[in-house]
Amino acid sequence: MAMTDFEFHQLVDEIFQTIDNAIEVLIEEQDADVDVDGSGNVLQLEFDGTSKIVINKQEPLHEIWLATQFGGYHFGYVDGKWMDERNGNEFMPFLIESIYKQSGLKLDL
Repeated sequence: MAMTDFEFHQLVDEIFQTIDNAIEVLIEEQDADVDVDGSGNVLQLEFDGTSKIVINKQEPLHEIWLATQFGGYHFGYVDGKWMDERNGNEFMPFLIESIYKQSGLKLDL
């Protein structure tokens, strides 16, 4: 059965909230310089004012798009997980790795 737009937004909003909460802990515990800007369908993470990671909700496709310094990635919901069908990466572990590569910060999700 196909996911509804409501279900899609609910799932992605939970992910955005989880990321935001984890960044807040990172800022508190490691005095990290991270700016979080969530507006509409976009969540932007900026590290030390020098590099960004942008996470987009793509409602028409029911995908999460992730833009890093190293490229753009598209994650679809498959069997209860957000997966990039091109390279087999799961969203959260890939996001954690991308944040570490760009900022040296270890996000705990």
